[in-house]
Amino acid sequence: MVPSSTYRYQFSKDQTFADAVQLLPYLHALGVGALYASPLLEAGPGSNHGYDVVDPTRTSAERGGEQGRRALLDAVRSHGMGFVLDIVPNHVGVQVPKINPWWWDVLRLGRESPYADFFDIDWSAGPILLPVLDADEEKALAELTLSPDGTELHYYEHAAPVAPGTGGGTPQEVHERQHYRFASWKRGAAELNYRRFFDVSALAAVRVERPEVFEATHREILRWVAEGDVDGIRVDHPDGLADPGGYLRRLRAALGPDRWLLVEKILGPGEQLPTSWPVDGTSGYEALREIQAVLVDPSGAGLLTQFAAEHTGGKQALHTVEHDAKLEVARTILEAEVRRIAALLPDDGTADGIERNREAVAELLACYPVYRSYLPEGREALDVAVSAARVRRPDLADVLRAIHAGMVTDPDGPLATRVQQTSGMVMAKGVEDTAFYRWNRFIALNEVGGAPDRFGCSLAEFHAAQAARAASWPATMTTLSTHDTKRSEDVRARLAVLAEIPGEWIERMRRWAARHPLPERSLELLAWQTVVGAWPIPEQRLVDYLRKASKEAKLVTSHVEPSEEADEQIAAWPGEVLADAELVAEIEEFVARIAGPGWSNSLAQKLLQIAGPGVPDVYQGTELFEYSLVDPDNRRPVDWARRTELLDRIDAGELPEIDASGAAKLLVTATALRLRRFRPEVFTGYRPVYAEGEAAEHAVAFARSSHLVAVATRLPVGLERRGGWGDTVLPLPGGADDWHDMITDEPVAGSCPRLAELLRRYPVALLARPL
Repeated sequence: MVPSSTYRYQFSKDQTFADAVQLLPYLHALGVGALYASPLLEAGPGSNHGYDVVDPTRTSAERGGEQGRRALLDAVRSHGMGFVLDIVPNHVGVQVPKINPWWWDVLRLGRESPYADFFDIDWSAGPILLPVLDADEEKALAELTLSPDGTELHYYEHAAPVAPGTGGGTPQEVHERQHYRFASWKRGAAELNYRRFFDVSALAAVRVERPEVFEATHREILRWVAEGDVDGIRVDHPDGLADPGGYLRRLRAALGPDRWLLVEKILGPGEQLPTSWPVDGTSGYEALREIQAVLVDPSGAGLLTQFAAEHTGGKQALHTVEHDAKLEVARTILEAEVRRIAALLPDDGTADGIERNREAVAELLACYPVYRSYLPEGREALDVAVSAARVRRPDLADVLRAIHAGMVTDPDGPLATRVQQTSGMVMAKGVEDTAFYRWNRFIALNEVGGAPDRFGCSLAEFHAAQAARAASWPATMTTLSTHDTKRSEDVRARLAVLAEIPGEWIERMRRWAARHPLPERSLELLAWQTVVGAWPIPEQRLVDYLRKASKEAKLVTSHVEPSEEADEQIAAWPGEVLADAELVAEIEEFVARIAGPGWSNSLAQKLLQIAGPGVPDVYQGTELFEYSLVDPDNRRPVDWARRTELLDRIDAGELPEIDASGAAKLLVTATALRLRRFRPEVFTGYRPVYAEGEAAEHAVAFARSSHLVAVATRLPVGLERRGGWGDTVLPLPGGADDWHDMITDEPVAGSCPRLAELLRRYPVALLARPL
């Protein structure tokens, strides 16, 4: 079943199944077609996301247990809604080994454990490395203790099992007999001998390509499916799997042909899913990128590019920054993965030969143009990567040729598999989590799946992308905000205004940065845009964000090599800024001026998403204006009571003002979601609708069937600057004159209404006519 829409709900100990049951009447009234749940299997204690599953055979007790899940599903069905589930096939949580029965058994019995082959462990590299000790490893090992019964080794809160028959002697002597070794956390990046999720050693990858592992990790989920509890599944991080296509074909066979199946896949501009994947689409980042782009003024690129170059001391192409960042993470935090790939290559046995192999692998991974290839499909991406790597490192051409030949000749072999699994890790950590915190010309575009070097797009480009989605992937998910986005849709919508007033923004930021500098210039670009984008923002939220952003950028500090001086300056900066009363007044005045156009952008992108091709997802809380930053900021509690109250007022006939309450966004969201649920037949196909007149470029409109038209305002500052819509009109399809604006609940005047009249109350309109 493909739902009319979804609503993403982040389950945790603070948002349980029982809480969701209480929320369902509101979601049903909002017009939601299906509840879209974060992972529900047993996760680490206190997990606010659920991606650290520790036991895939049980429902999360913290979230309400099996009884709570059943009650939730009964309530979902009683409201006529669907249920979509997020699943995590790539890894399990091992932060606390004892609560993961499979991992604990492997640590206890080593290769003799029945779960030894469940995990992607390089047993040839010696005991399993557990990087939990302090940096001074020798001192830390001296602090090991044994449990009173001698069955566990402890390093403060970290515990691991003692293998049968290996007790006796000092804790250090017992430690040397185990199938694992406690080690300094610093050794993990280079020496870890089990595959993980990106650089997170607390998430150990499982070999889901093995039938017995697939069965064990999916047994409980597929039981829910068999009992009719799950209508759709979203697969987290398929790029980490050994054989994504094979996995998805096995999952599709288990689900049957009618259930909705999506993948969390980042597609760059022009990139498509492999044709062999039996899926309905992605989780929607490409739609986010396209909708954002059509609301960004391309003419702002020149001044913002020039200012960023001046402020940081030089102009750098994004491609260069991304390559350097990818190469850096391949050589540092993902060095263990690079070494494991390099060990599959022939070498002459010398240190120089081994190092050349590692350098060639790192360079190849840094040159991948996409997250990964899917051999034998997608060979072009591999060819591009090898060619680019040979240009950059001609001294490694022989090794690169050998890698290419090995992957092409044996696309299912260990070399091809590990390179492809790792390329996505390098791209995610190098681009999303490094370059996107370094290249800060205009951070509204620095988003997951984004293309920051593509500054806006034309109406024609936007319409072409939407038409292609309607024709090829009509059941894909679309999104504007997720639990992984760098900043919420409303932060990006407000920041988009800066592209329309680049000169004014530059003048202000230049003064502000001189008044309150940071220890790194590109961080200043990021920080000041964040301040105005998320304003008002409390000091601690800004401290937490800048701490994370600066360490991800890895320029003056990092998670691995922190700088105490830089960290202190960055942590003190928000307090200093917010204590400057004169500056705060100026920030508030500036934000007040851009707030209105920002709200216009927020309403526009919400309507374009919900009315457009694909199945729209609403991230929890974003039906009101919501100014969150990267996780965990975007997992803060949502005021559901406020939203329920506002929706009740709208249903009582109120047409809210466009103001900070966000009620206008709630009106647009509810109107569009309800129409999708109750009149799905009009949401078919796609056809651009072009305005005519002096301000035509400020309207983005399209028809879904011949009975629905969505129209939104773009570049609102420029529209006001030119004096408004003037005589600009919107010729509606078919020359019909029986259109009705569903948002304002008013008839439309004629078949070619003036936009000044049509959009007099709100910058968006959703027009429908009888069948």
